[in-house]
Amino acid sequence: MSRRFKTPDYEATLNEAITIGDCLSPDHLARFVVMTVSSLDLGEIYAQYAPVGGEPIAPQILLGLLFYGYATGIFSSSKIEKATYEVIPFRFIAGGLHPDHDTIAYFRRRFLGQIKGLFVQVLVIAVREGKLRLGNISIDGTKVHADASKSHAVSYQQFPAPPRLPSLSAISGGRPQGSWRF
Repeated sequence: MSRRFKTPDYEATLNEAITIGDCLSPDHLARFVVMTVSSLDLGEIYAQYAPVGGEPIAPQILLGLLFYGYATGIFSSSKIEKATYEVIPFRFIAGGLHPDHDTIAYFRRRFLGQIKGLFVQVLVIAVREGKLRLGNISIDGTKVHADASKSHAVSYQQFPAPPRLPSLSAISGGRPQGSWRF
């Protein structure tokens, strides 16, 4: 009797109707980030945009993507851009838009001073709402000297050869031990 396995139906899976709301619980971090960023005063950032030109991505989207990226350990603007296509919380925060990694990087570089202040505000709100518990955070930039320099490295040719072990016949005195037959 052959063993039966559960197998996927990929066609049915592709046709499933799944909403982002089904995937993100009401207390999900992405929802908190969107709610918090929408409550921040972003007037200083909006004021620096010129009234002419193409339609830019809203700063609250870019801030939300950066803050959620920071919270989940994704710092690269290229990885954040990719996540807006592949990761549901990032898709939710981006609102179905896909900002280019250059746009994200330029926004971060241009508004770094404001982002620092807004990030502190988000942390204060998170602590106040019980979403975050702060403790001691230490950032250490100590440089440690390593001994992996060229003068200390040993190549394969310089490595000492292992000691040569005596042969079995030398240990046994040249006579066979027991009645081993092969």
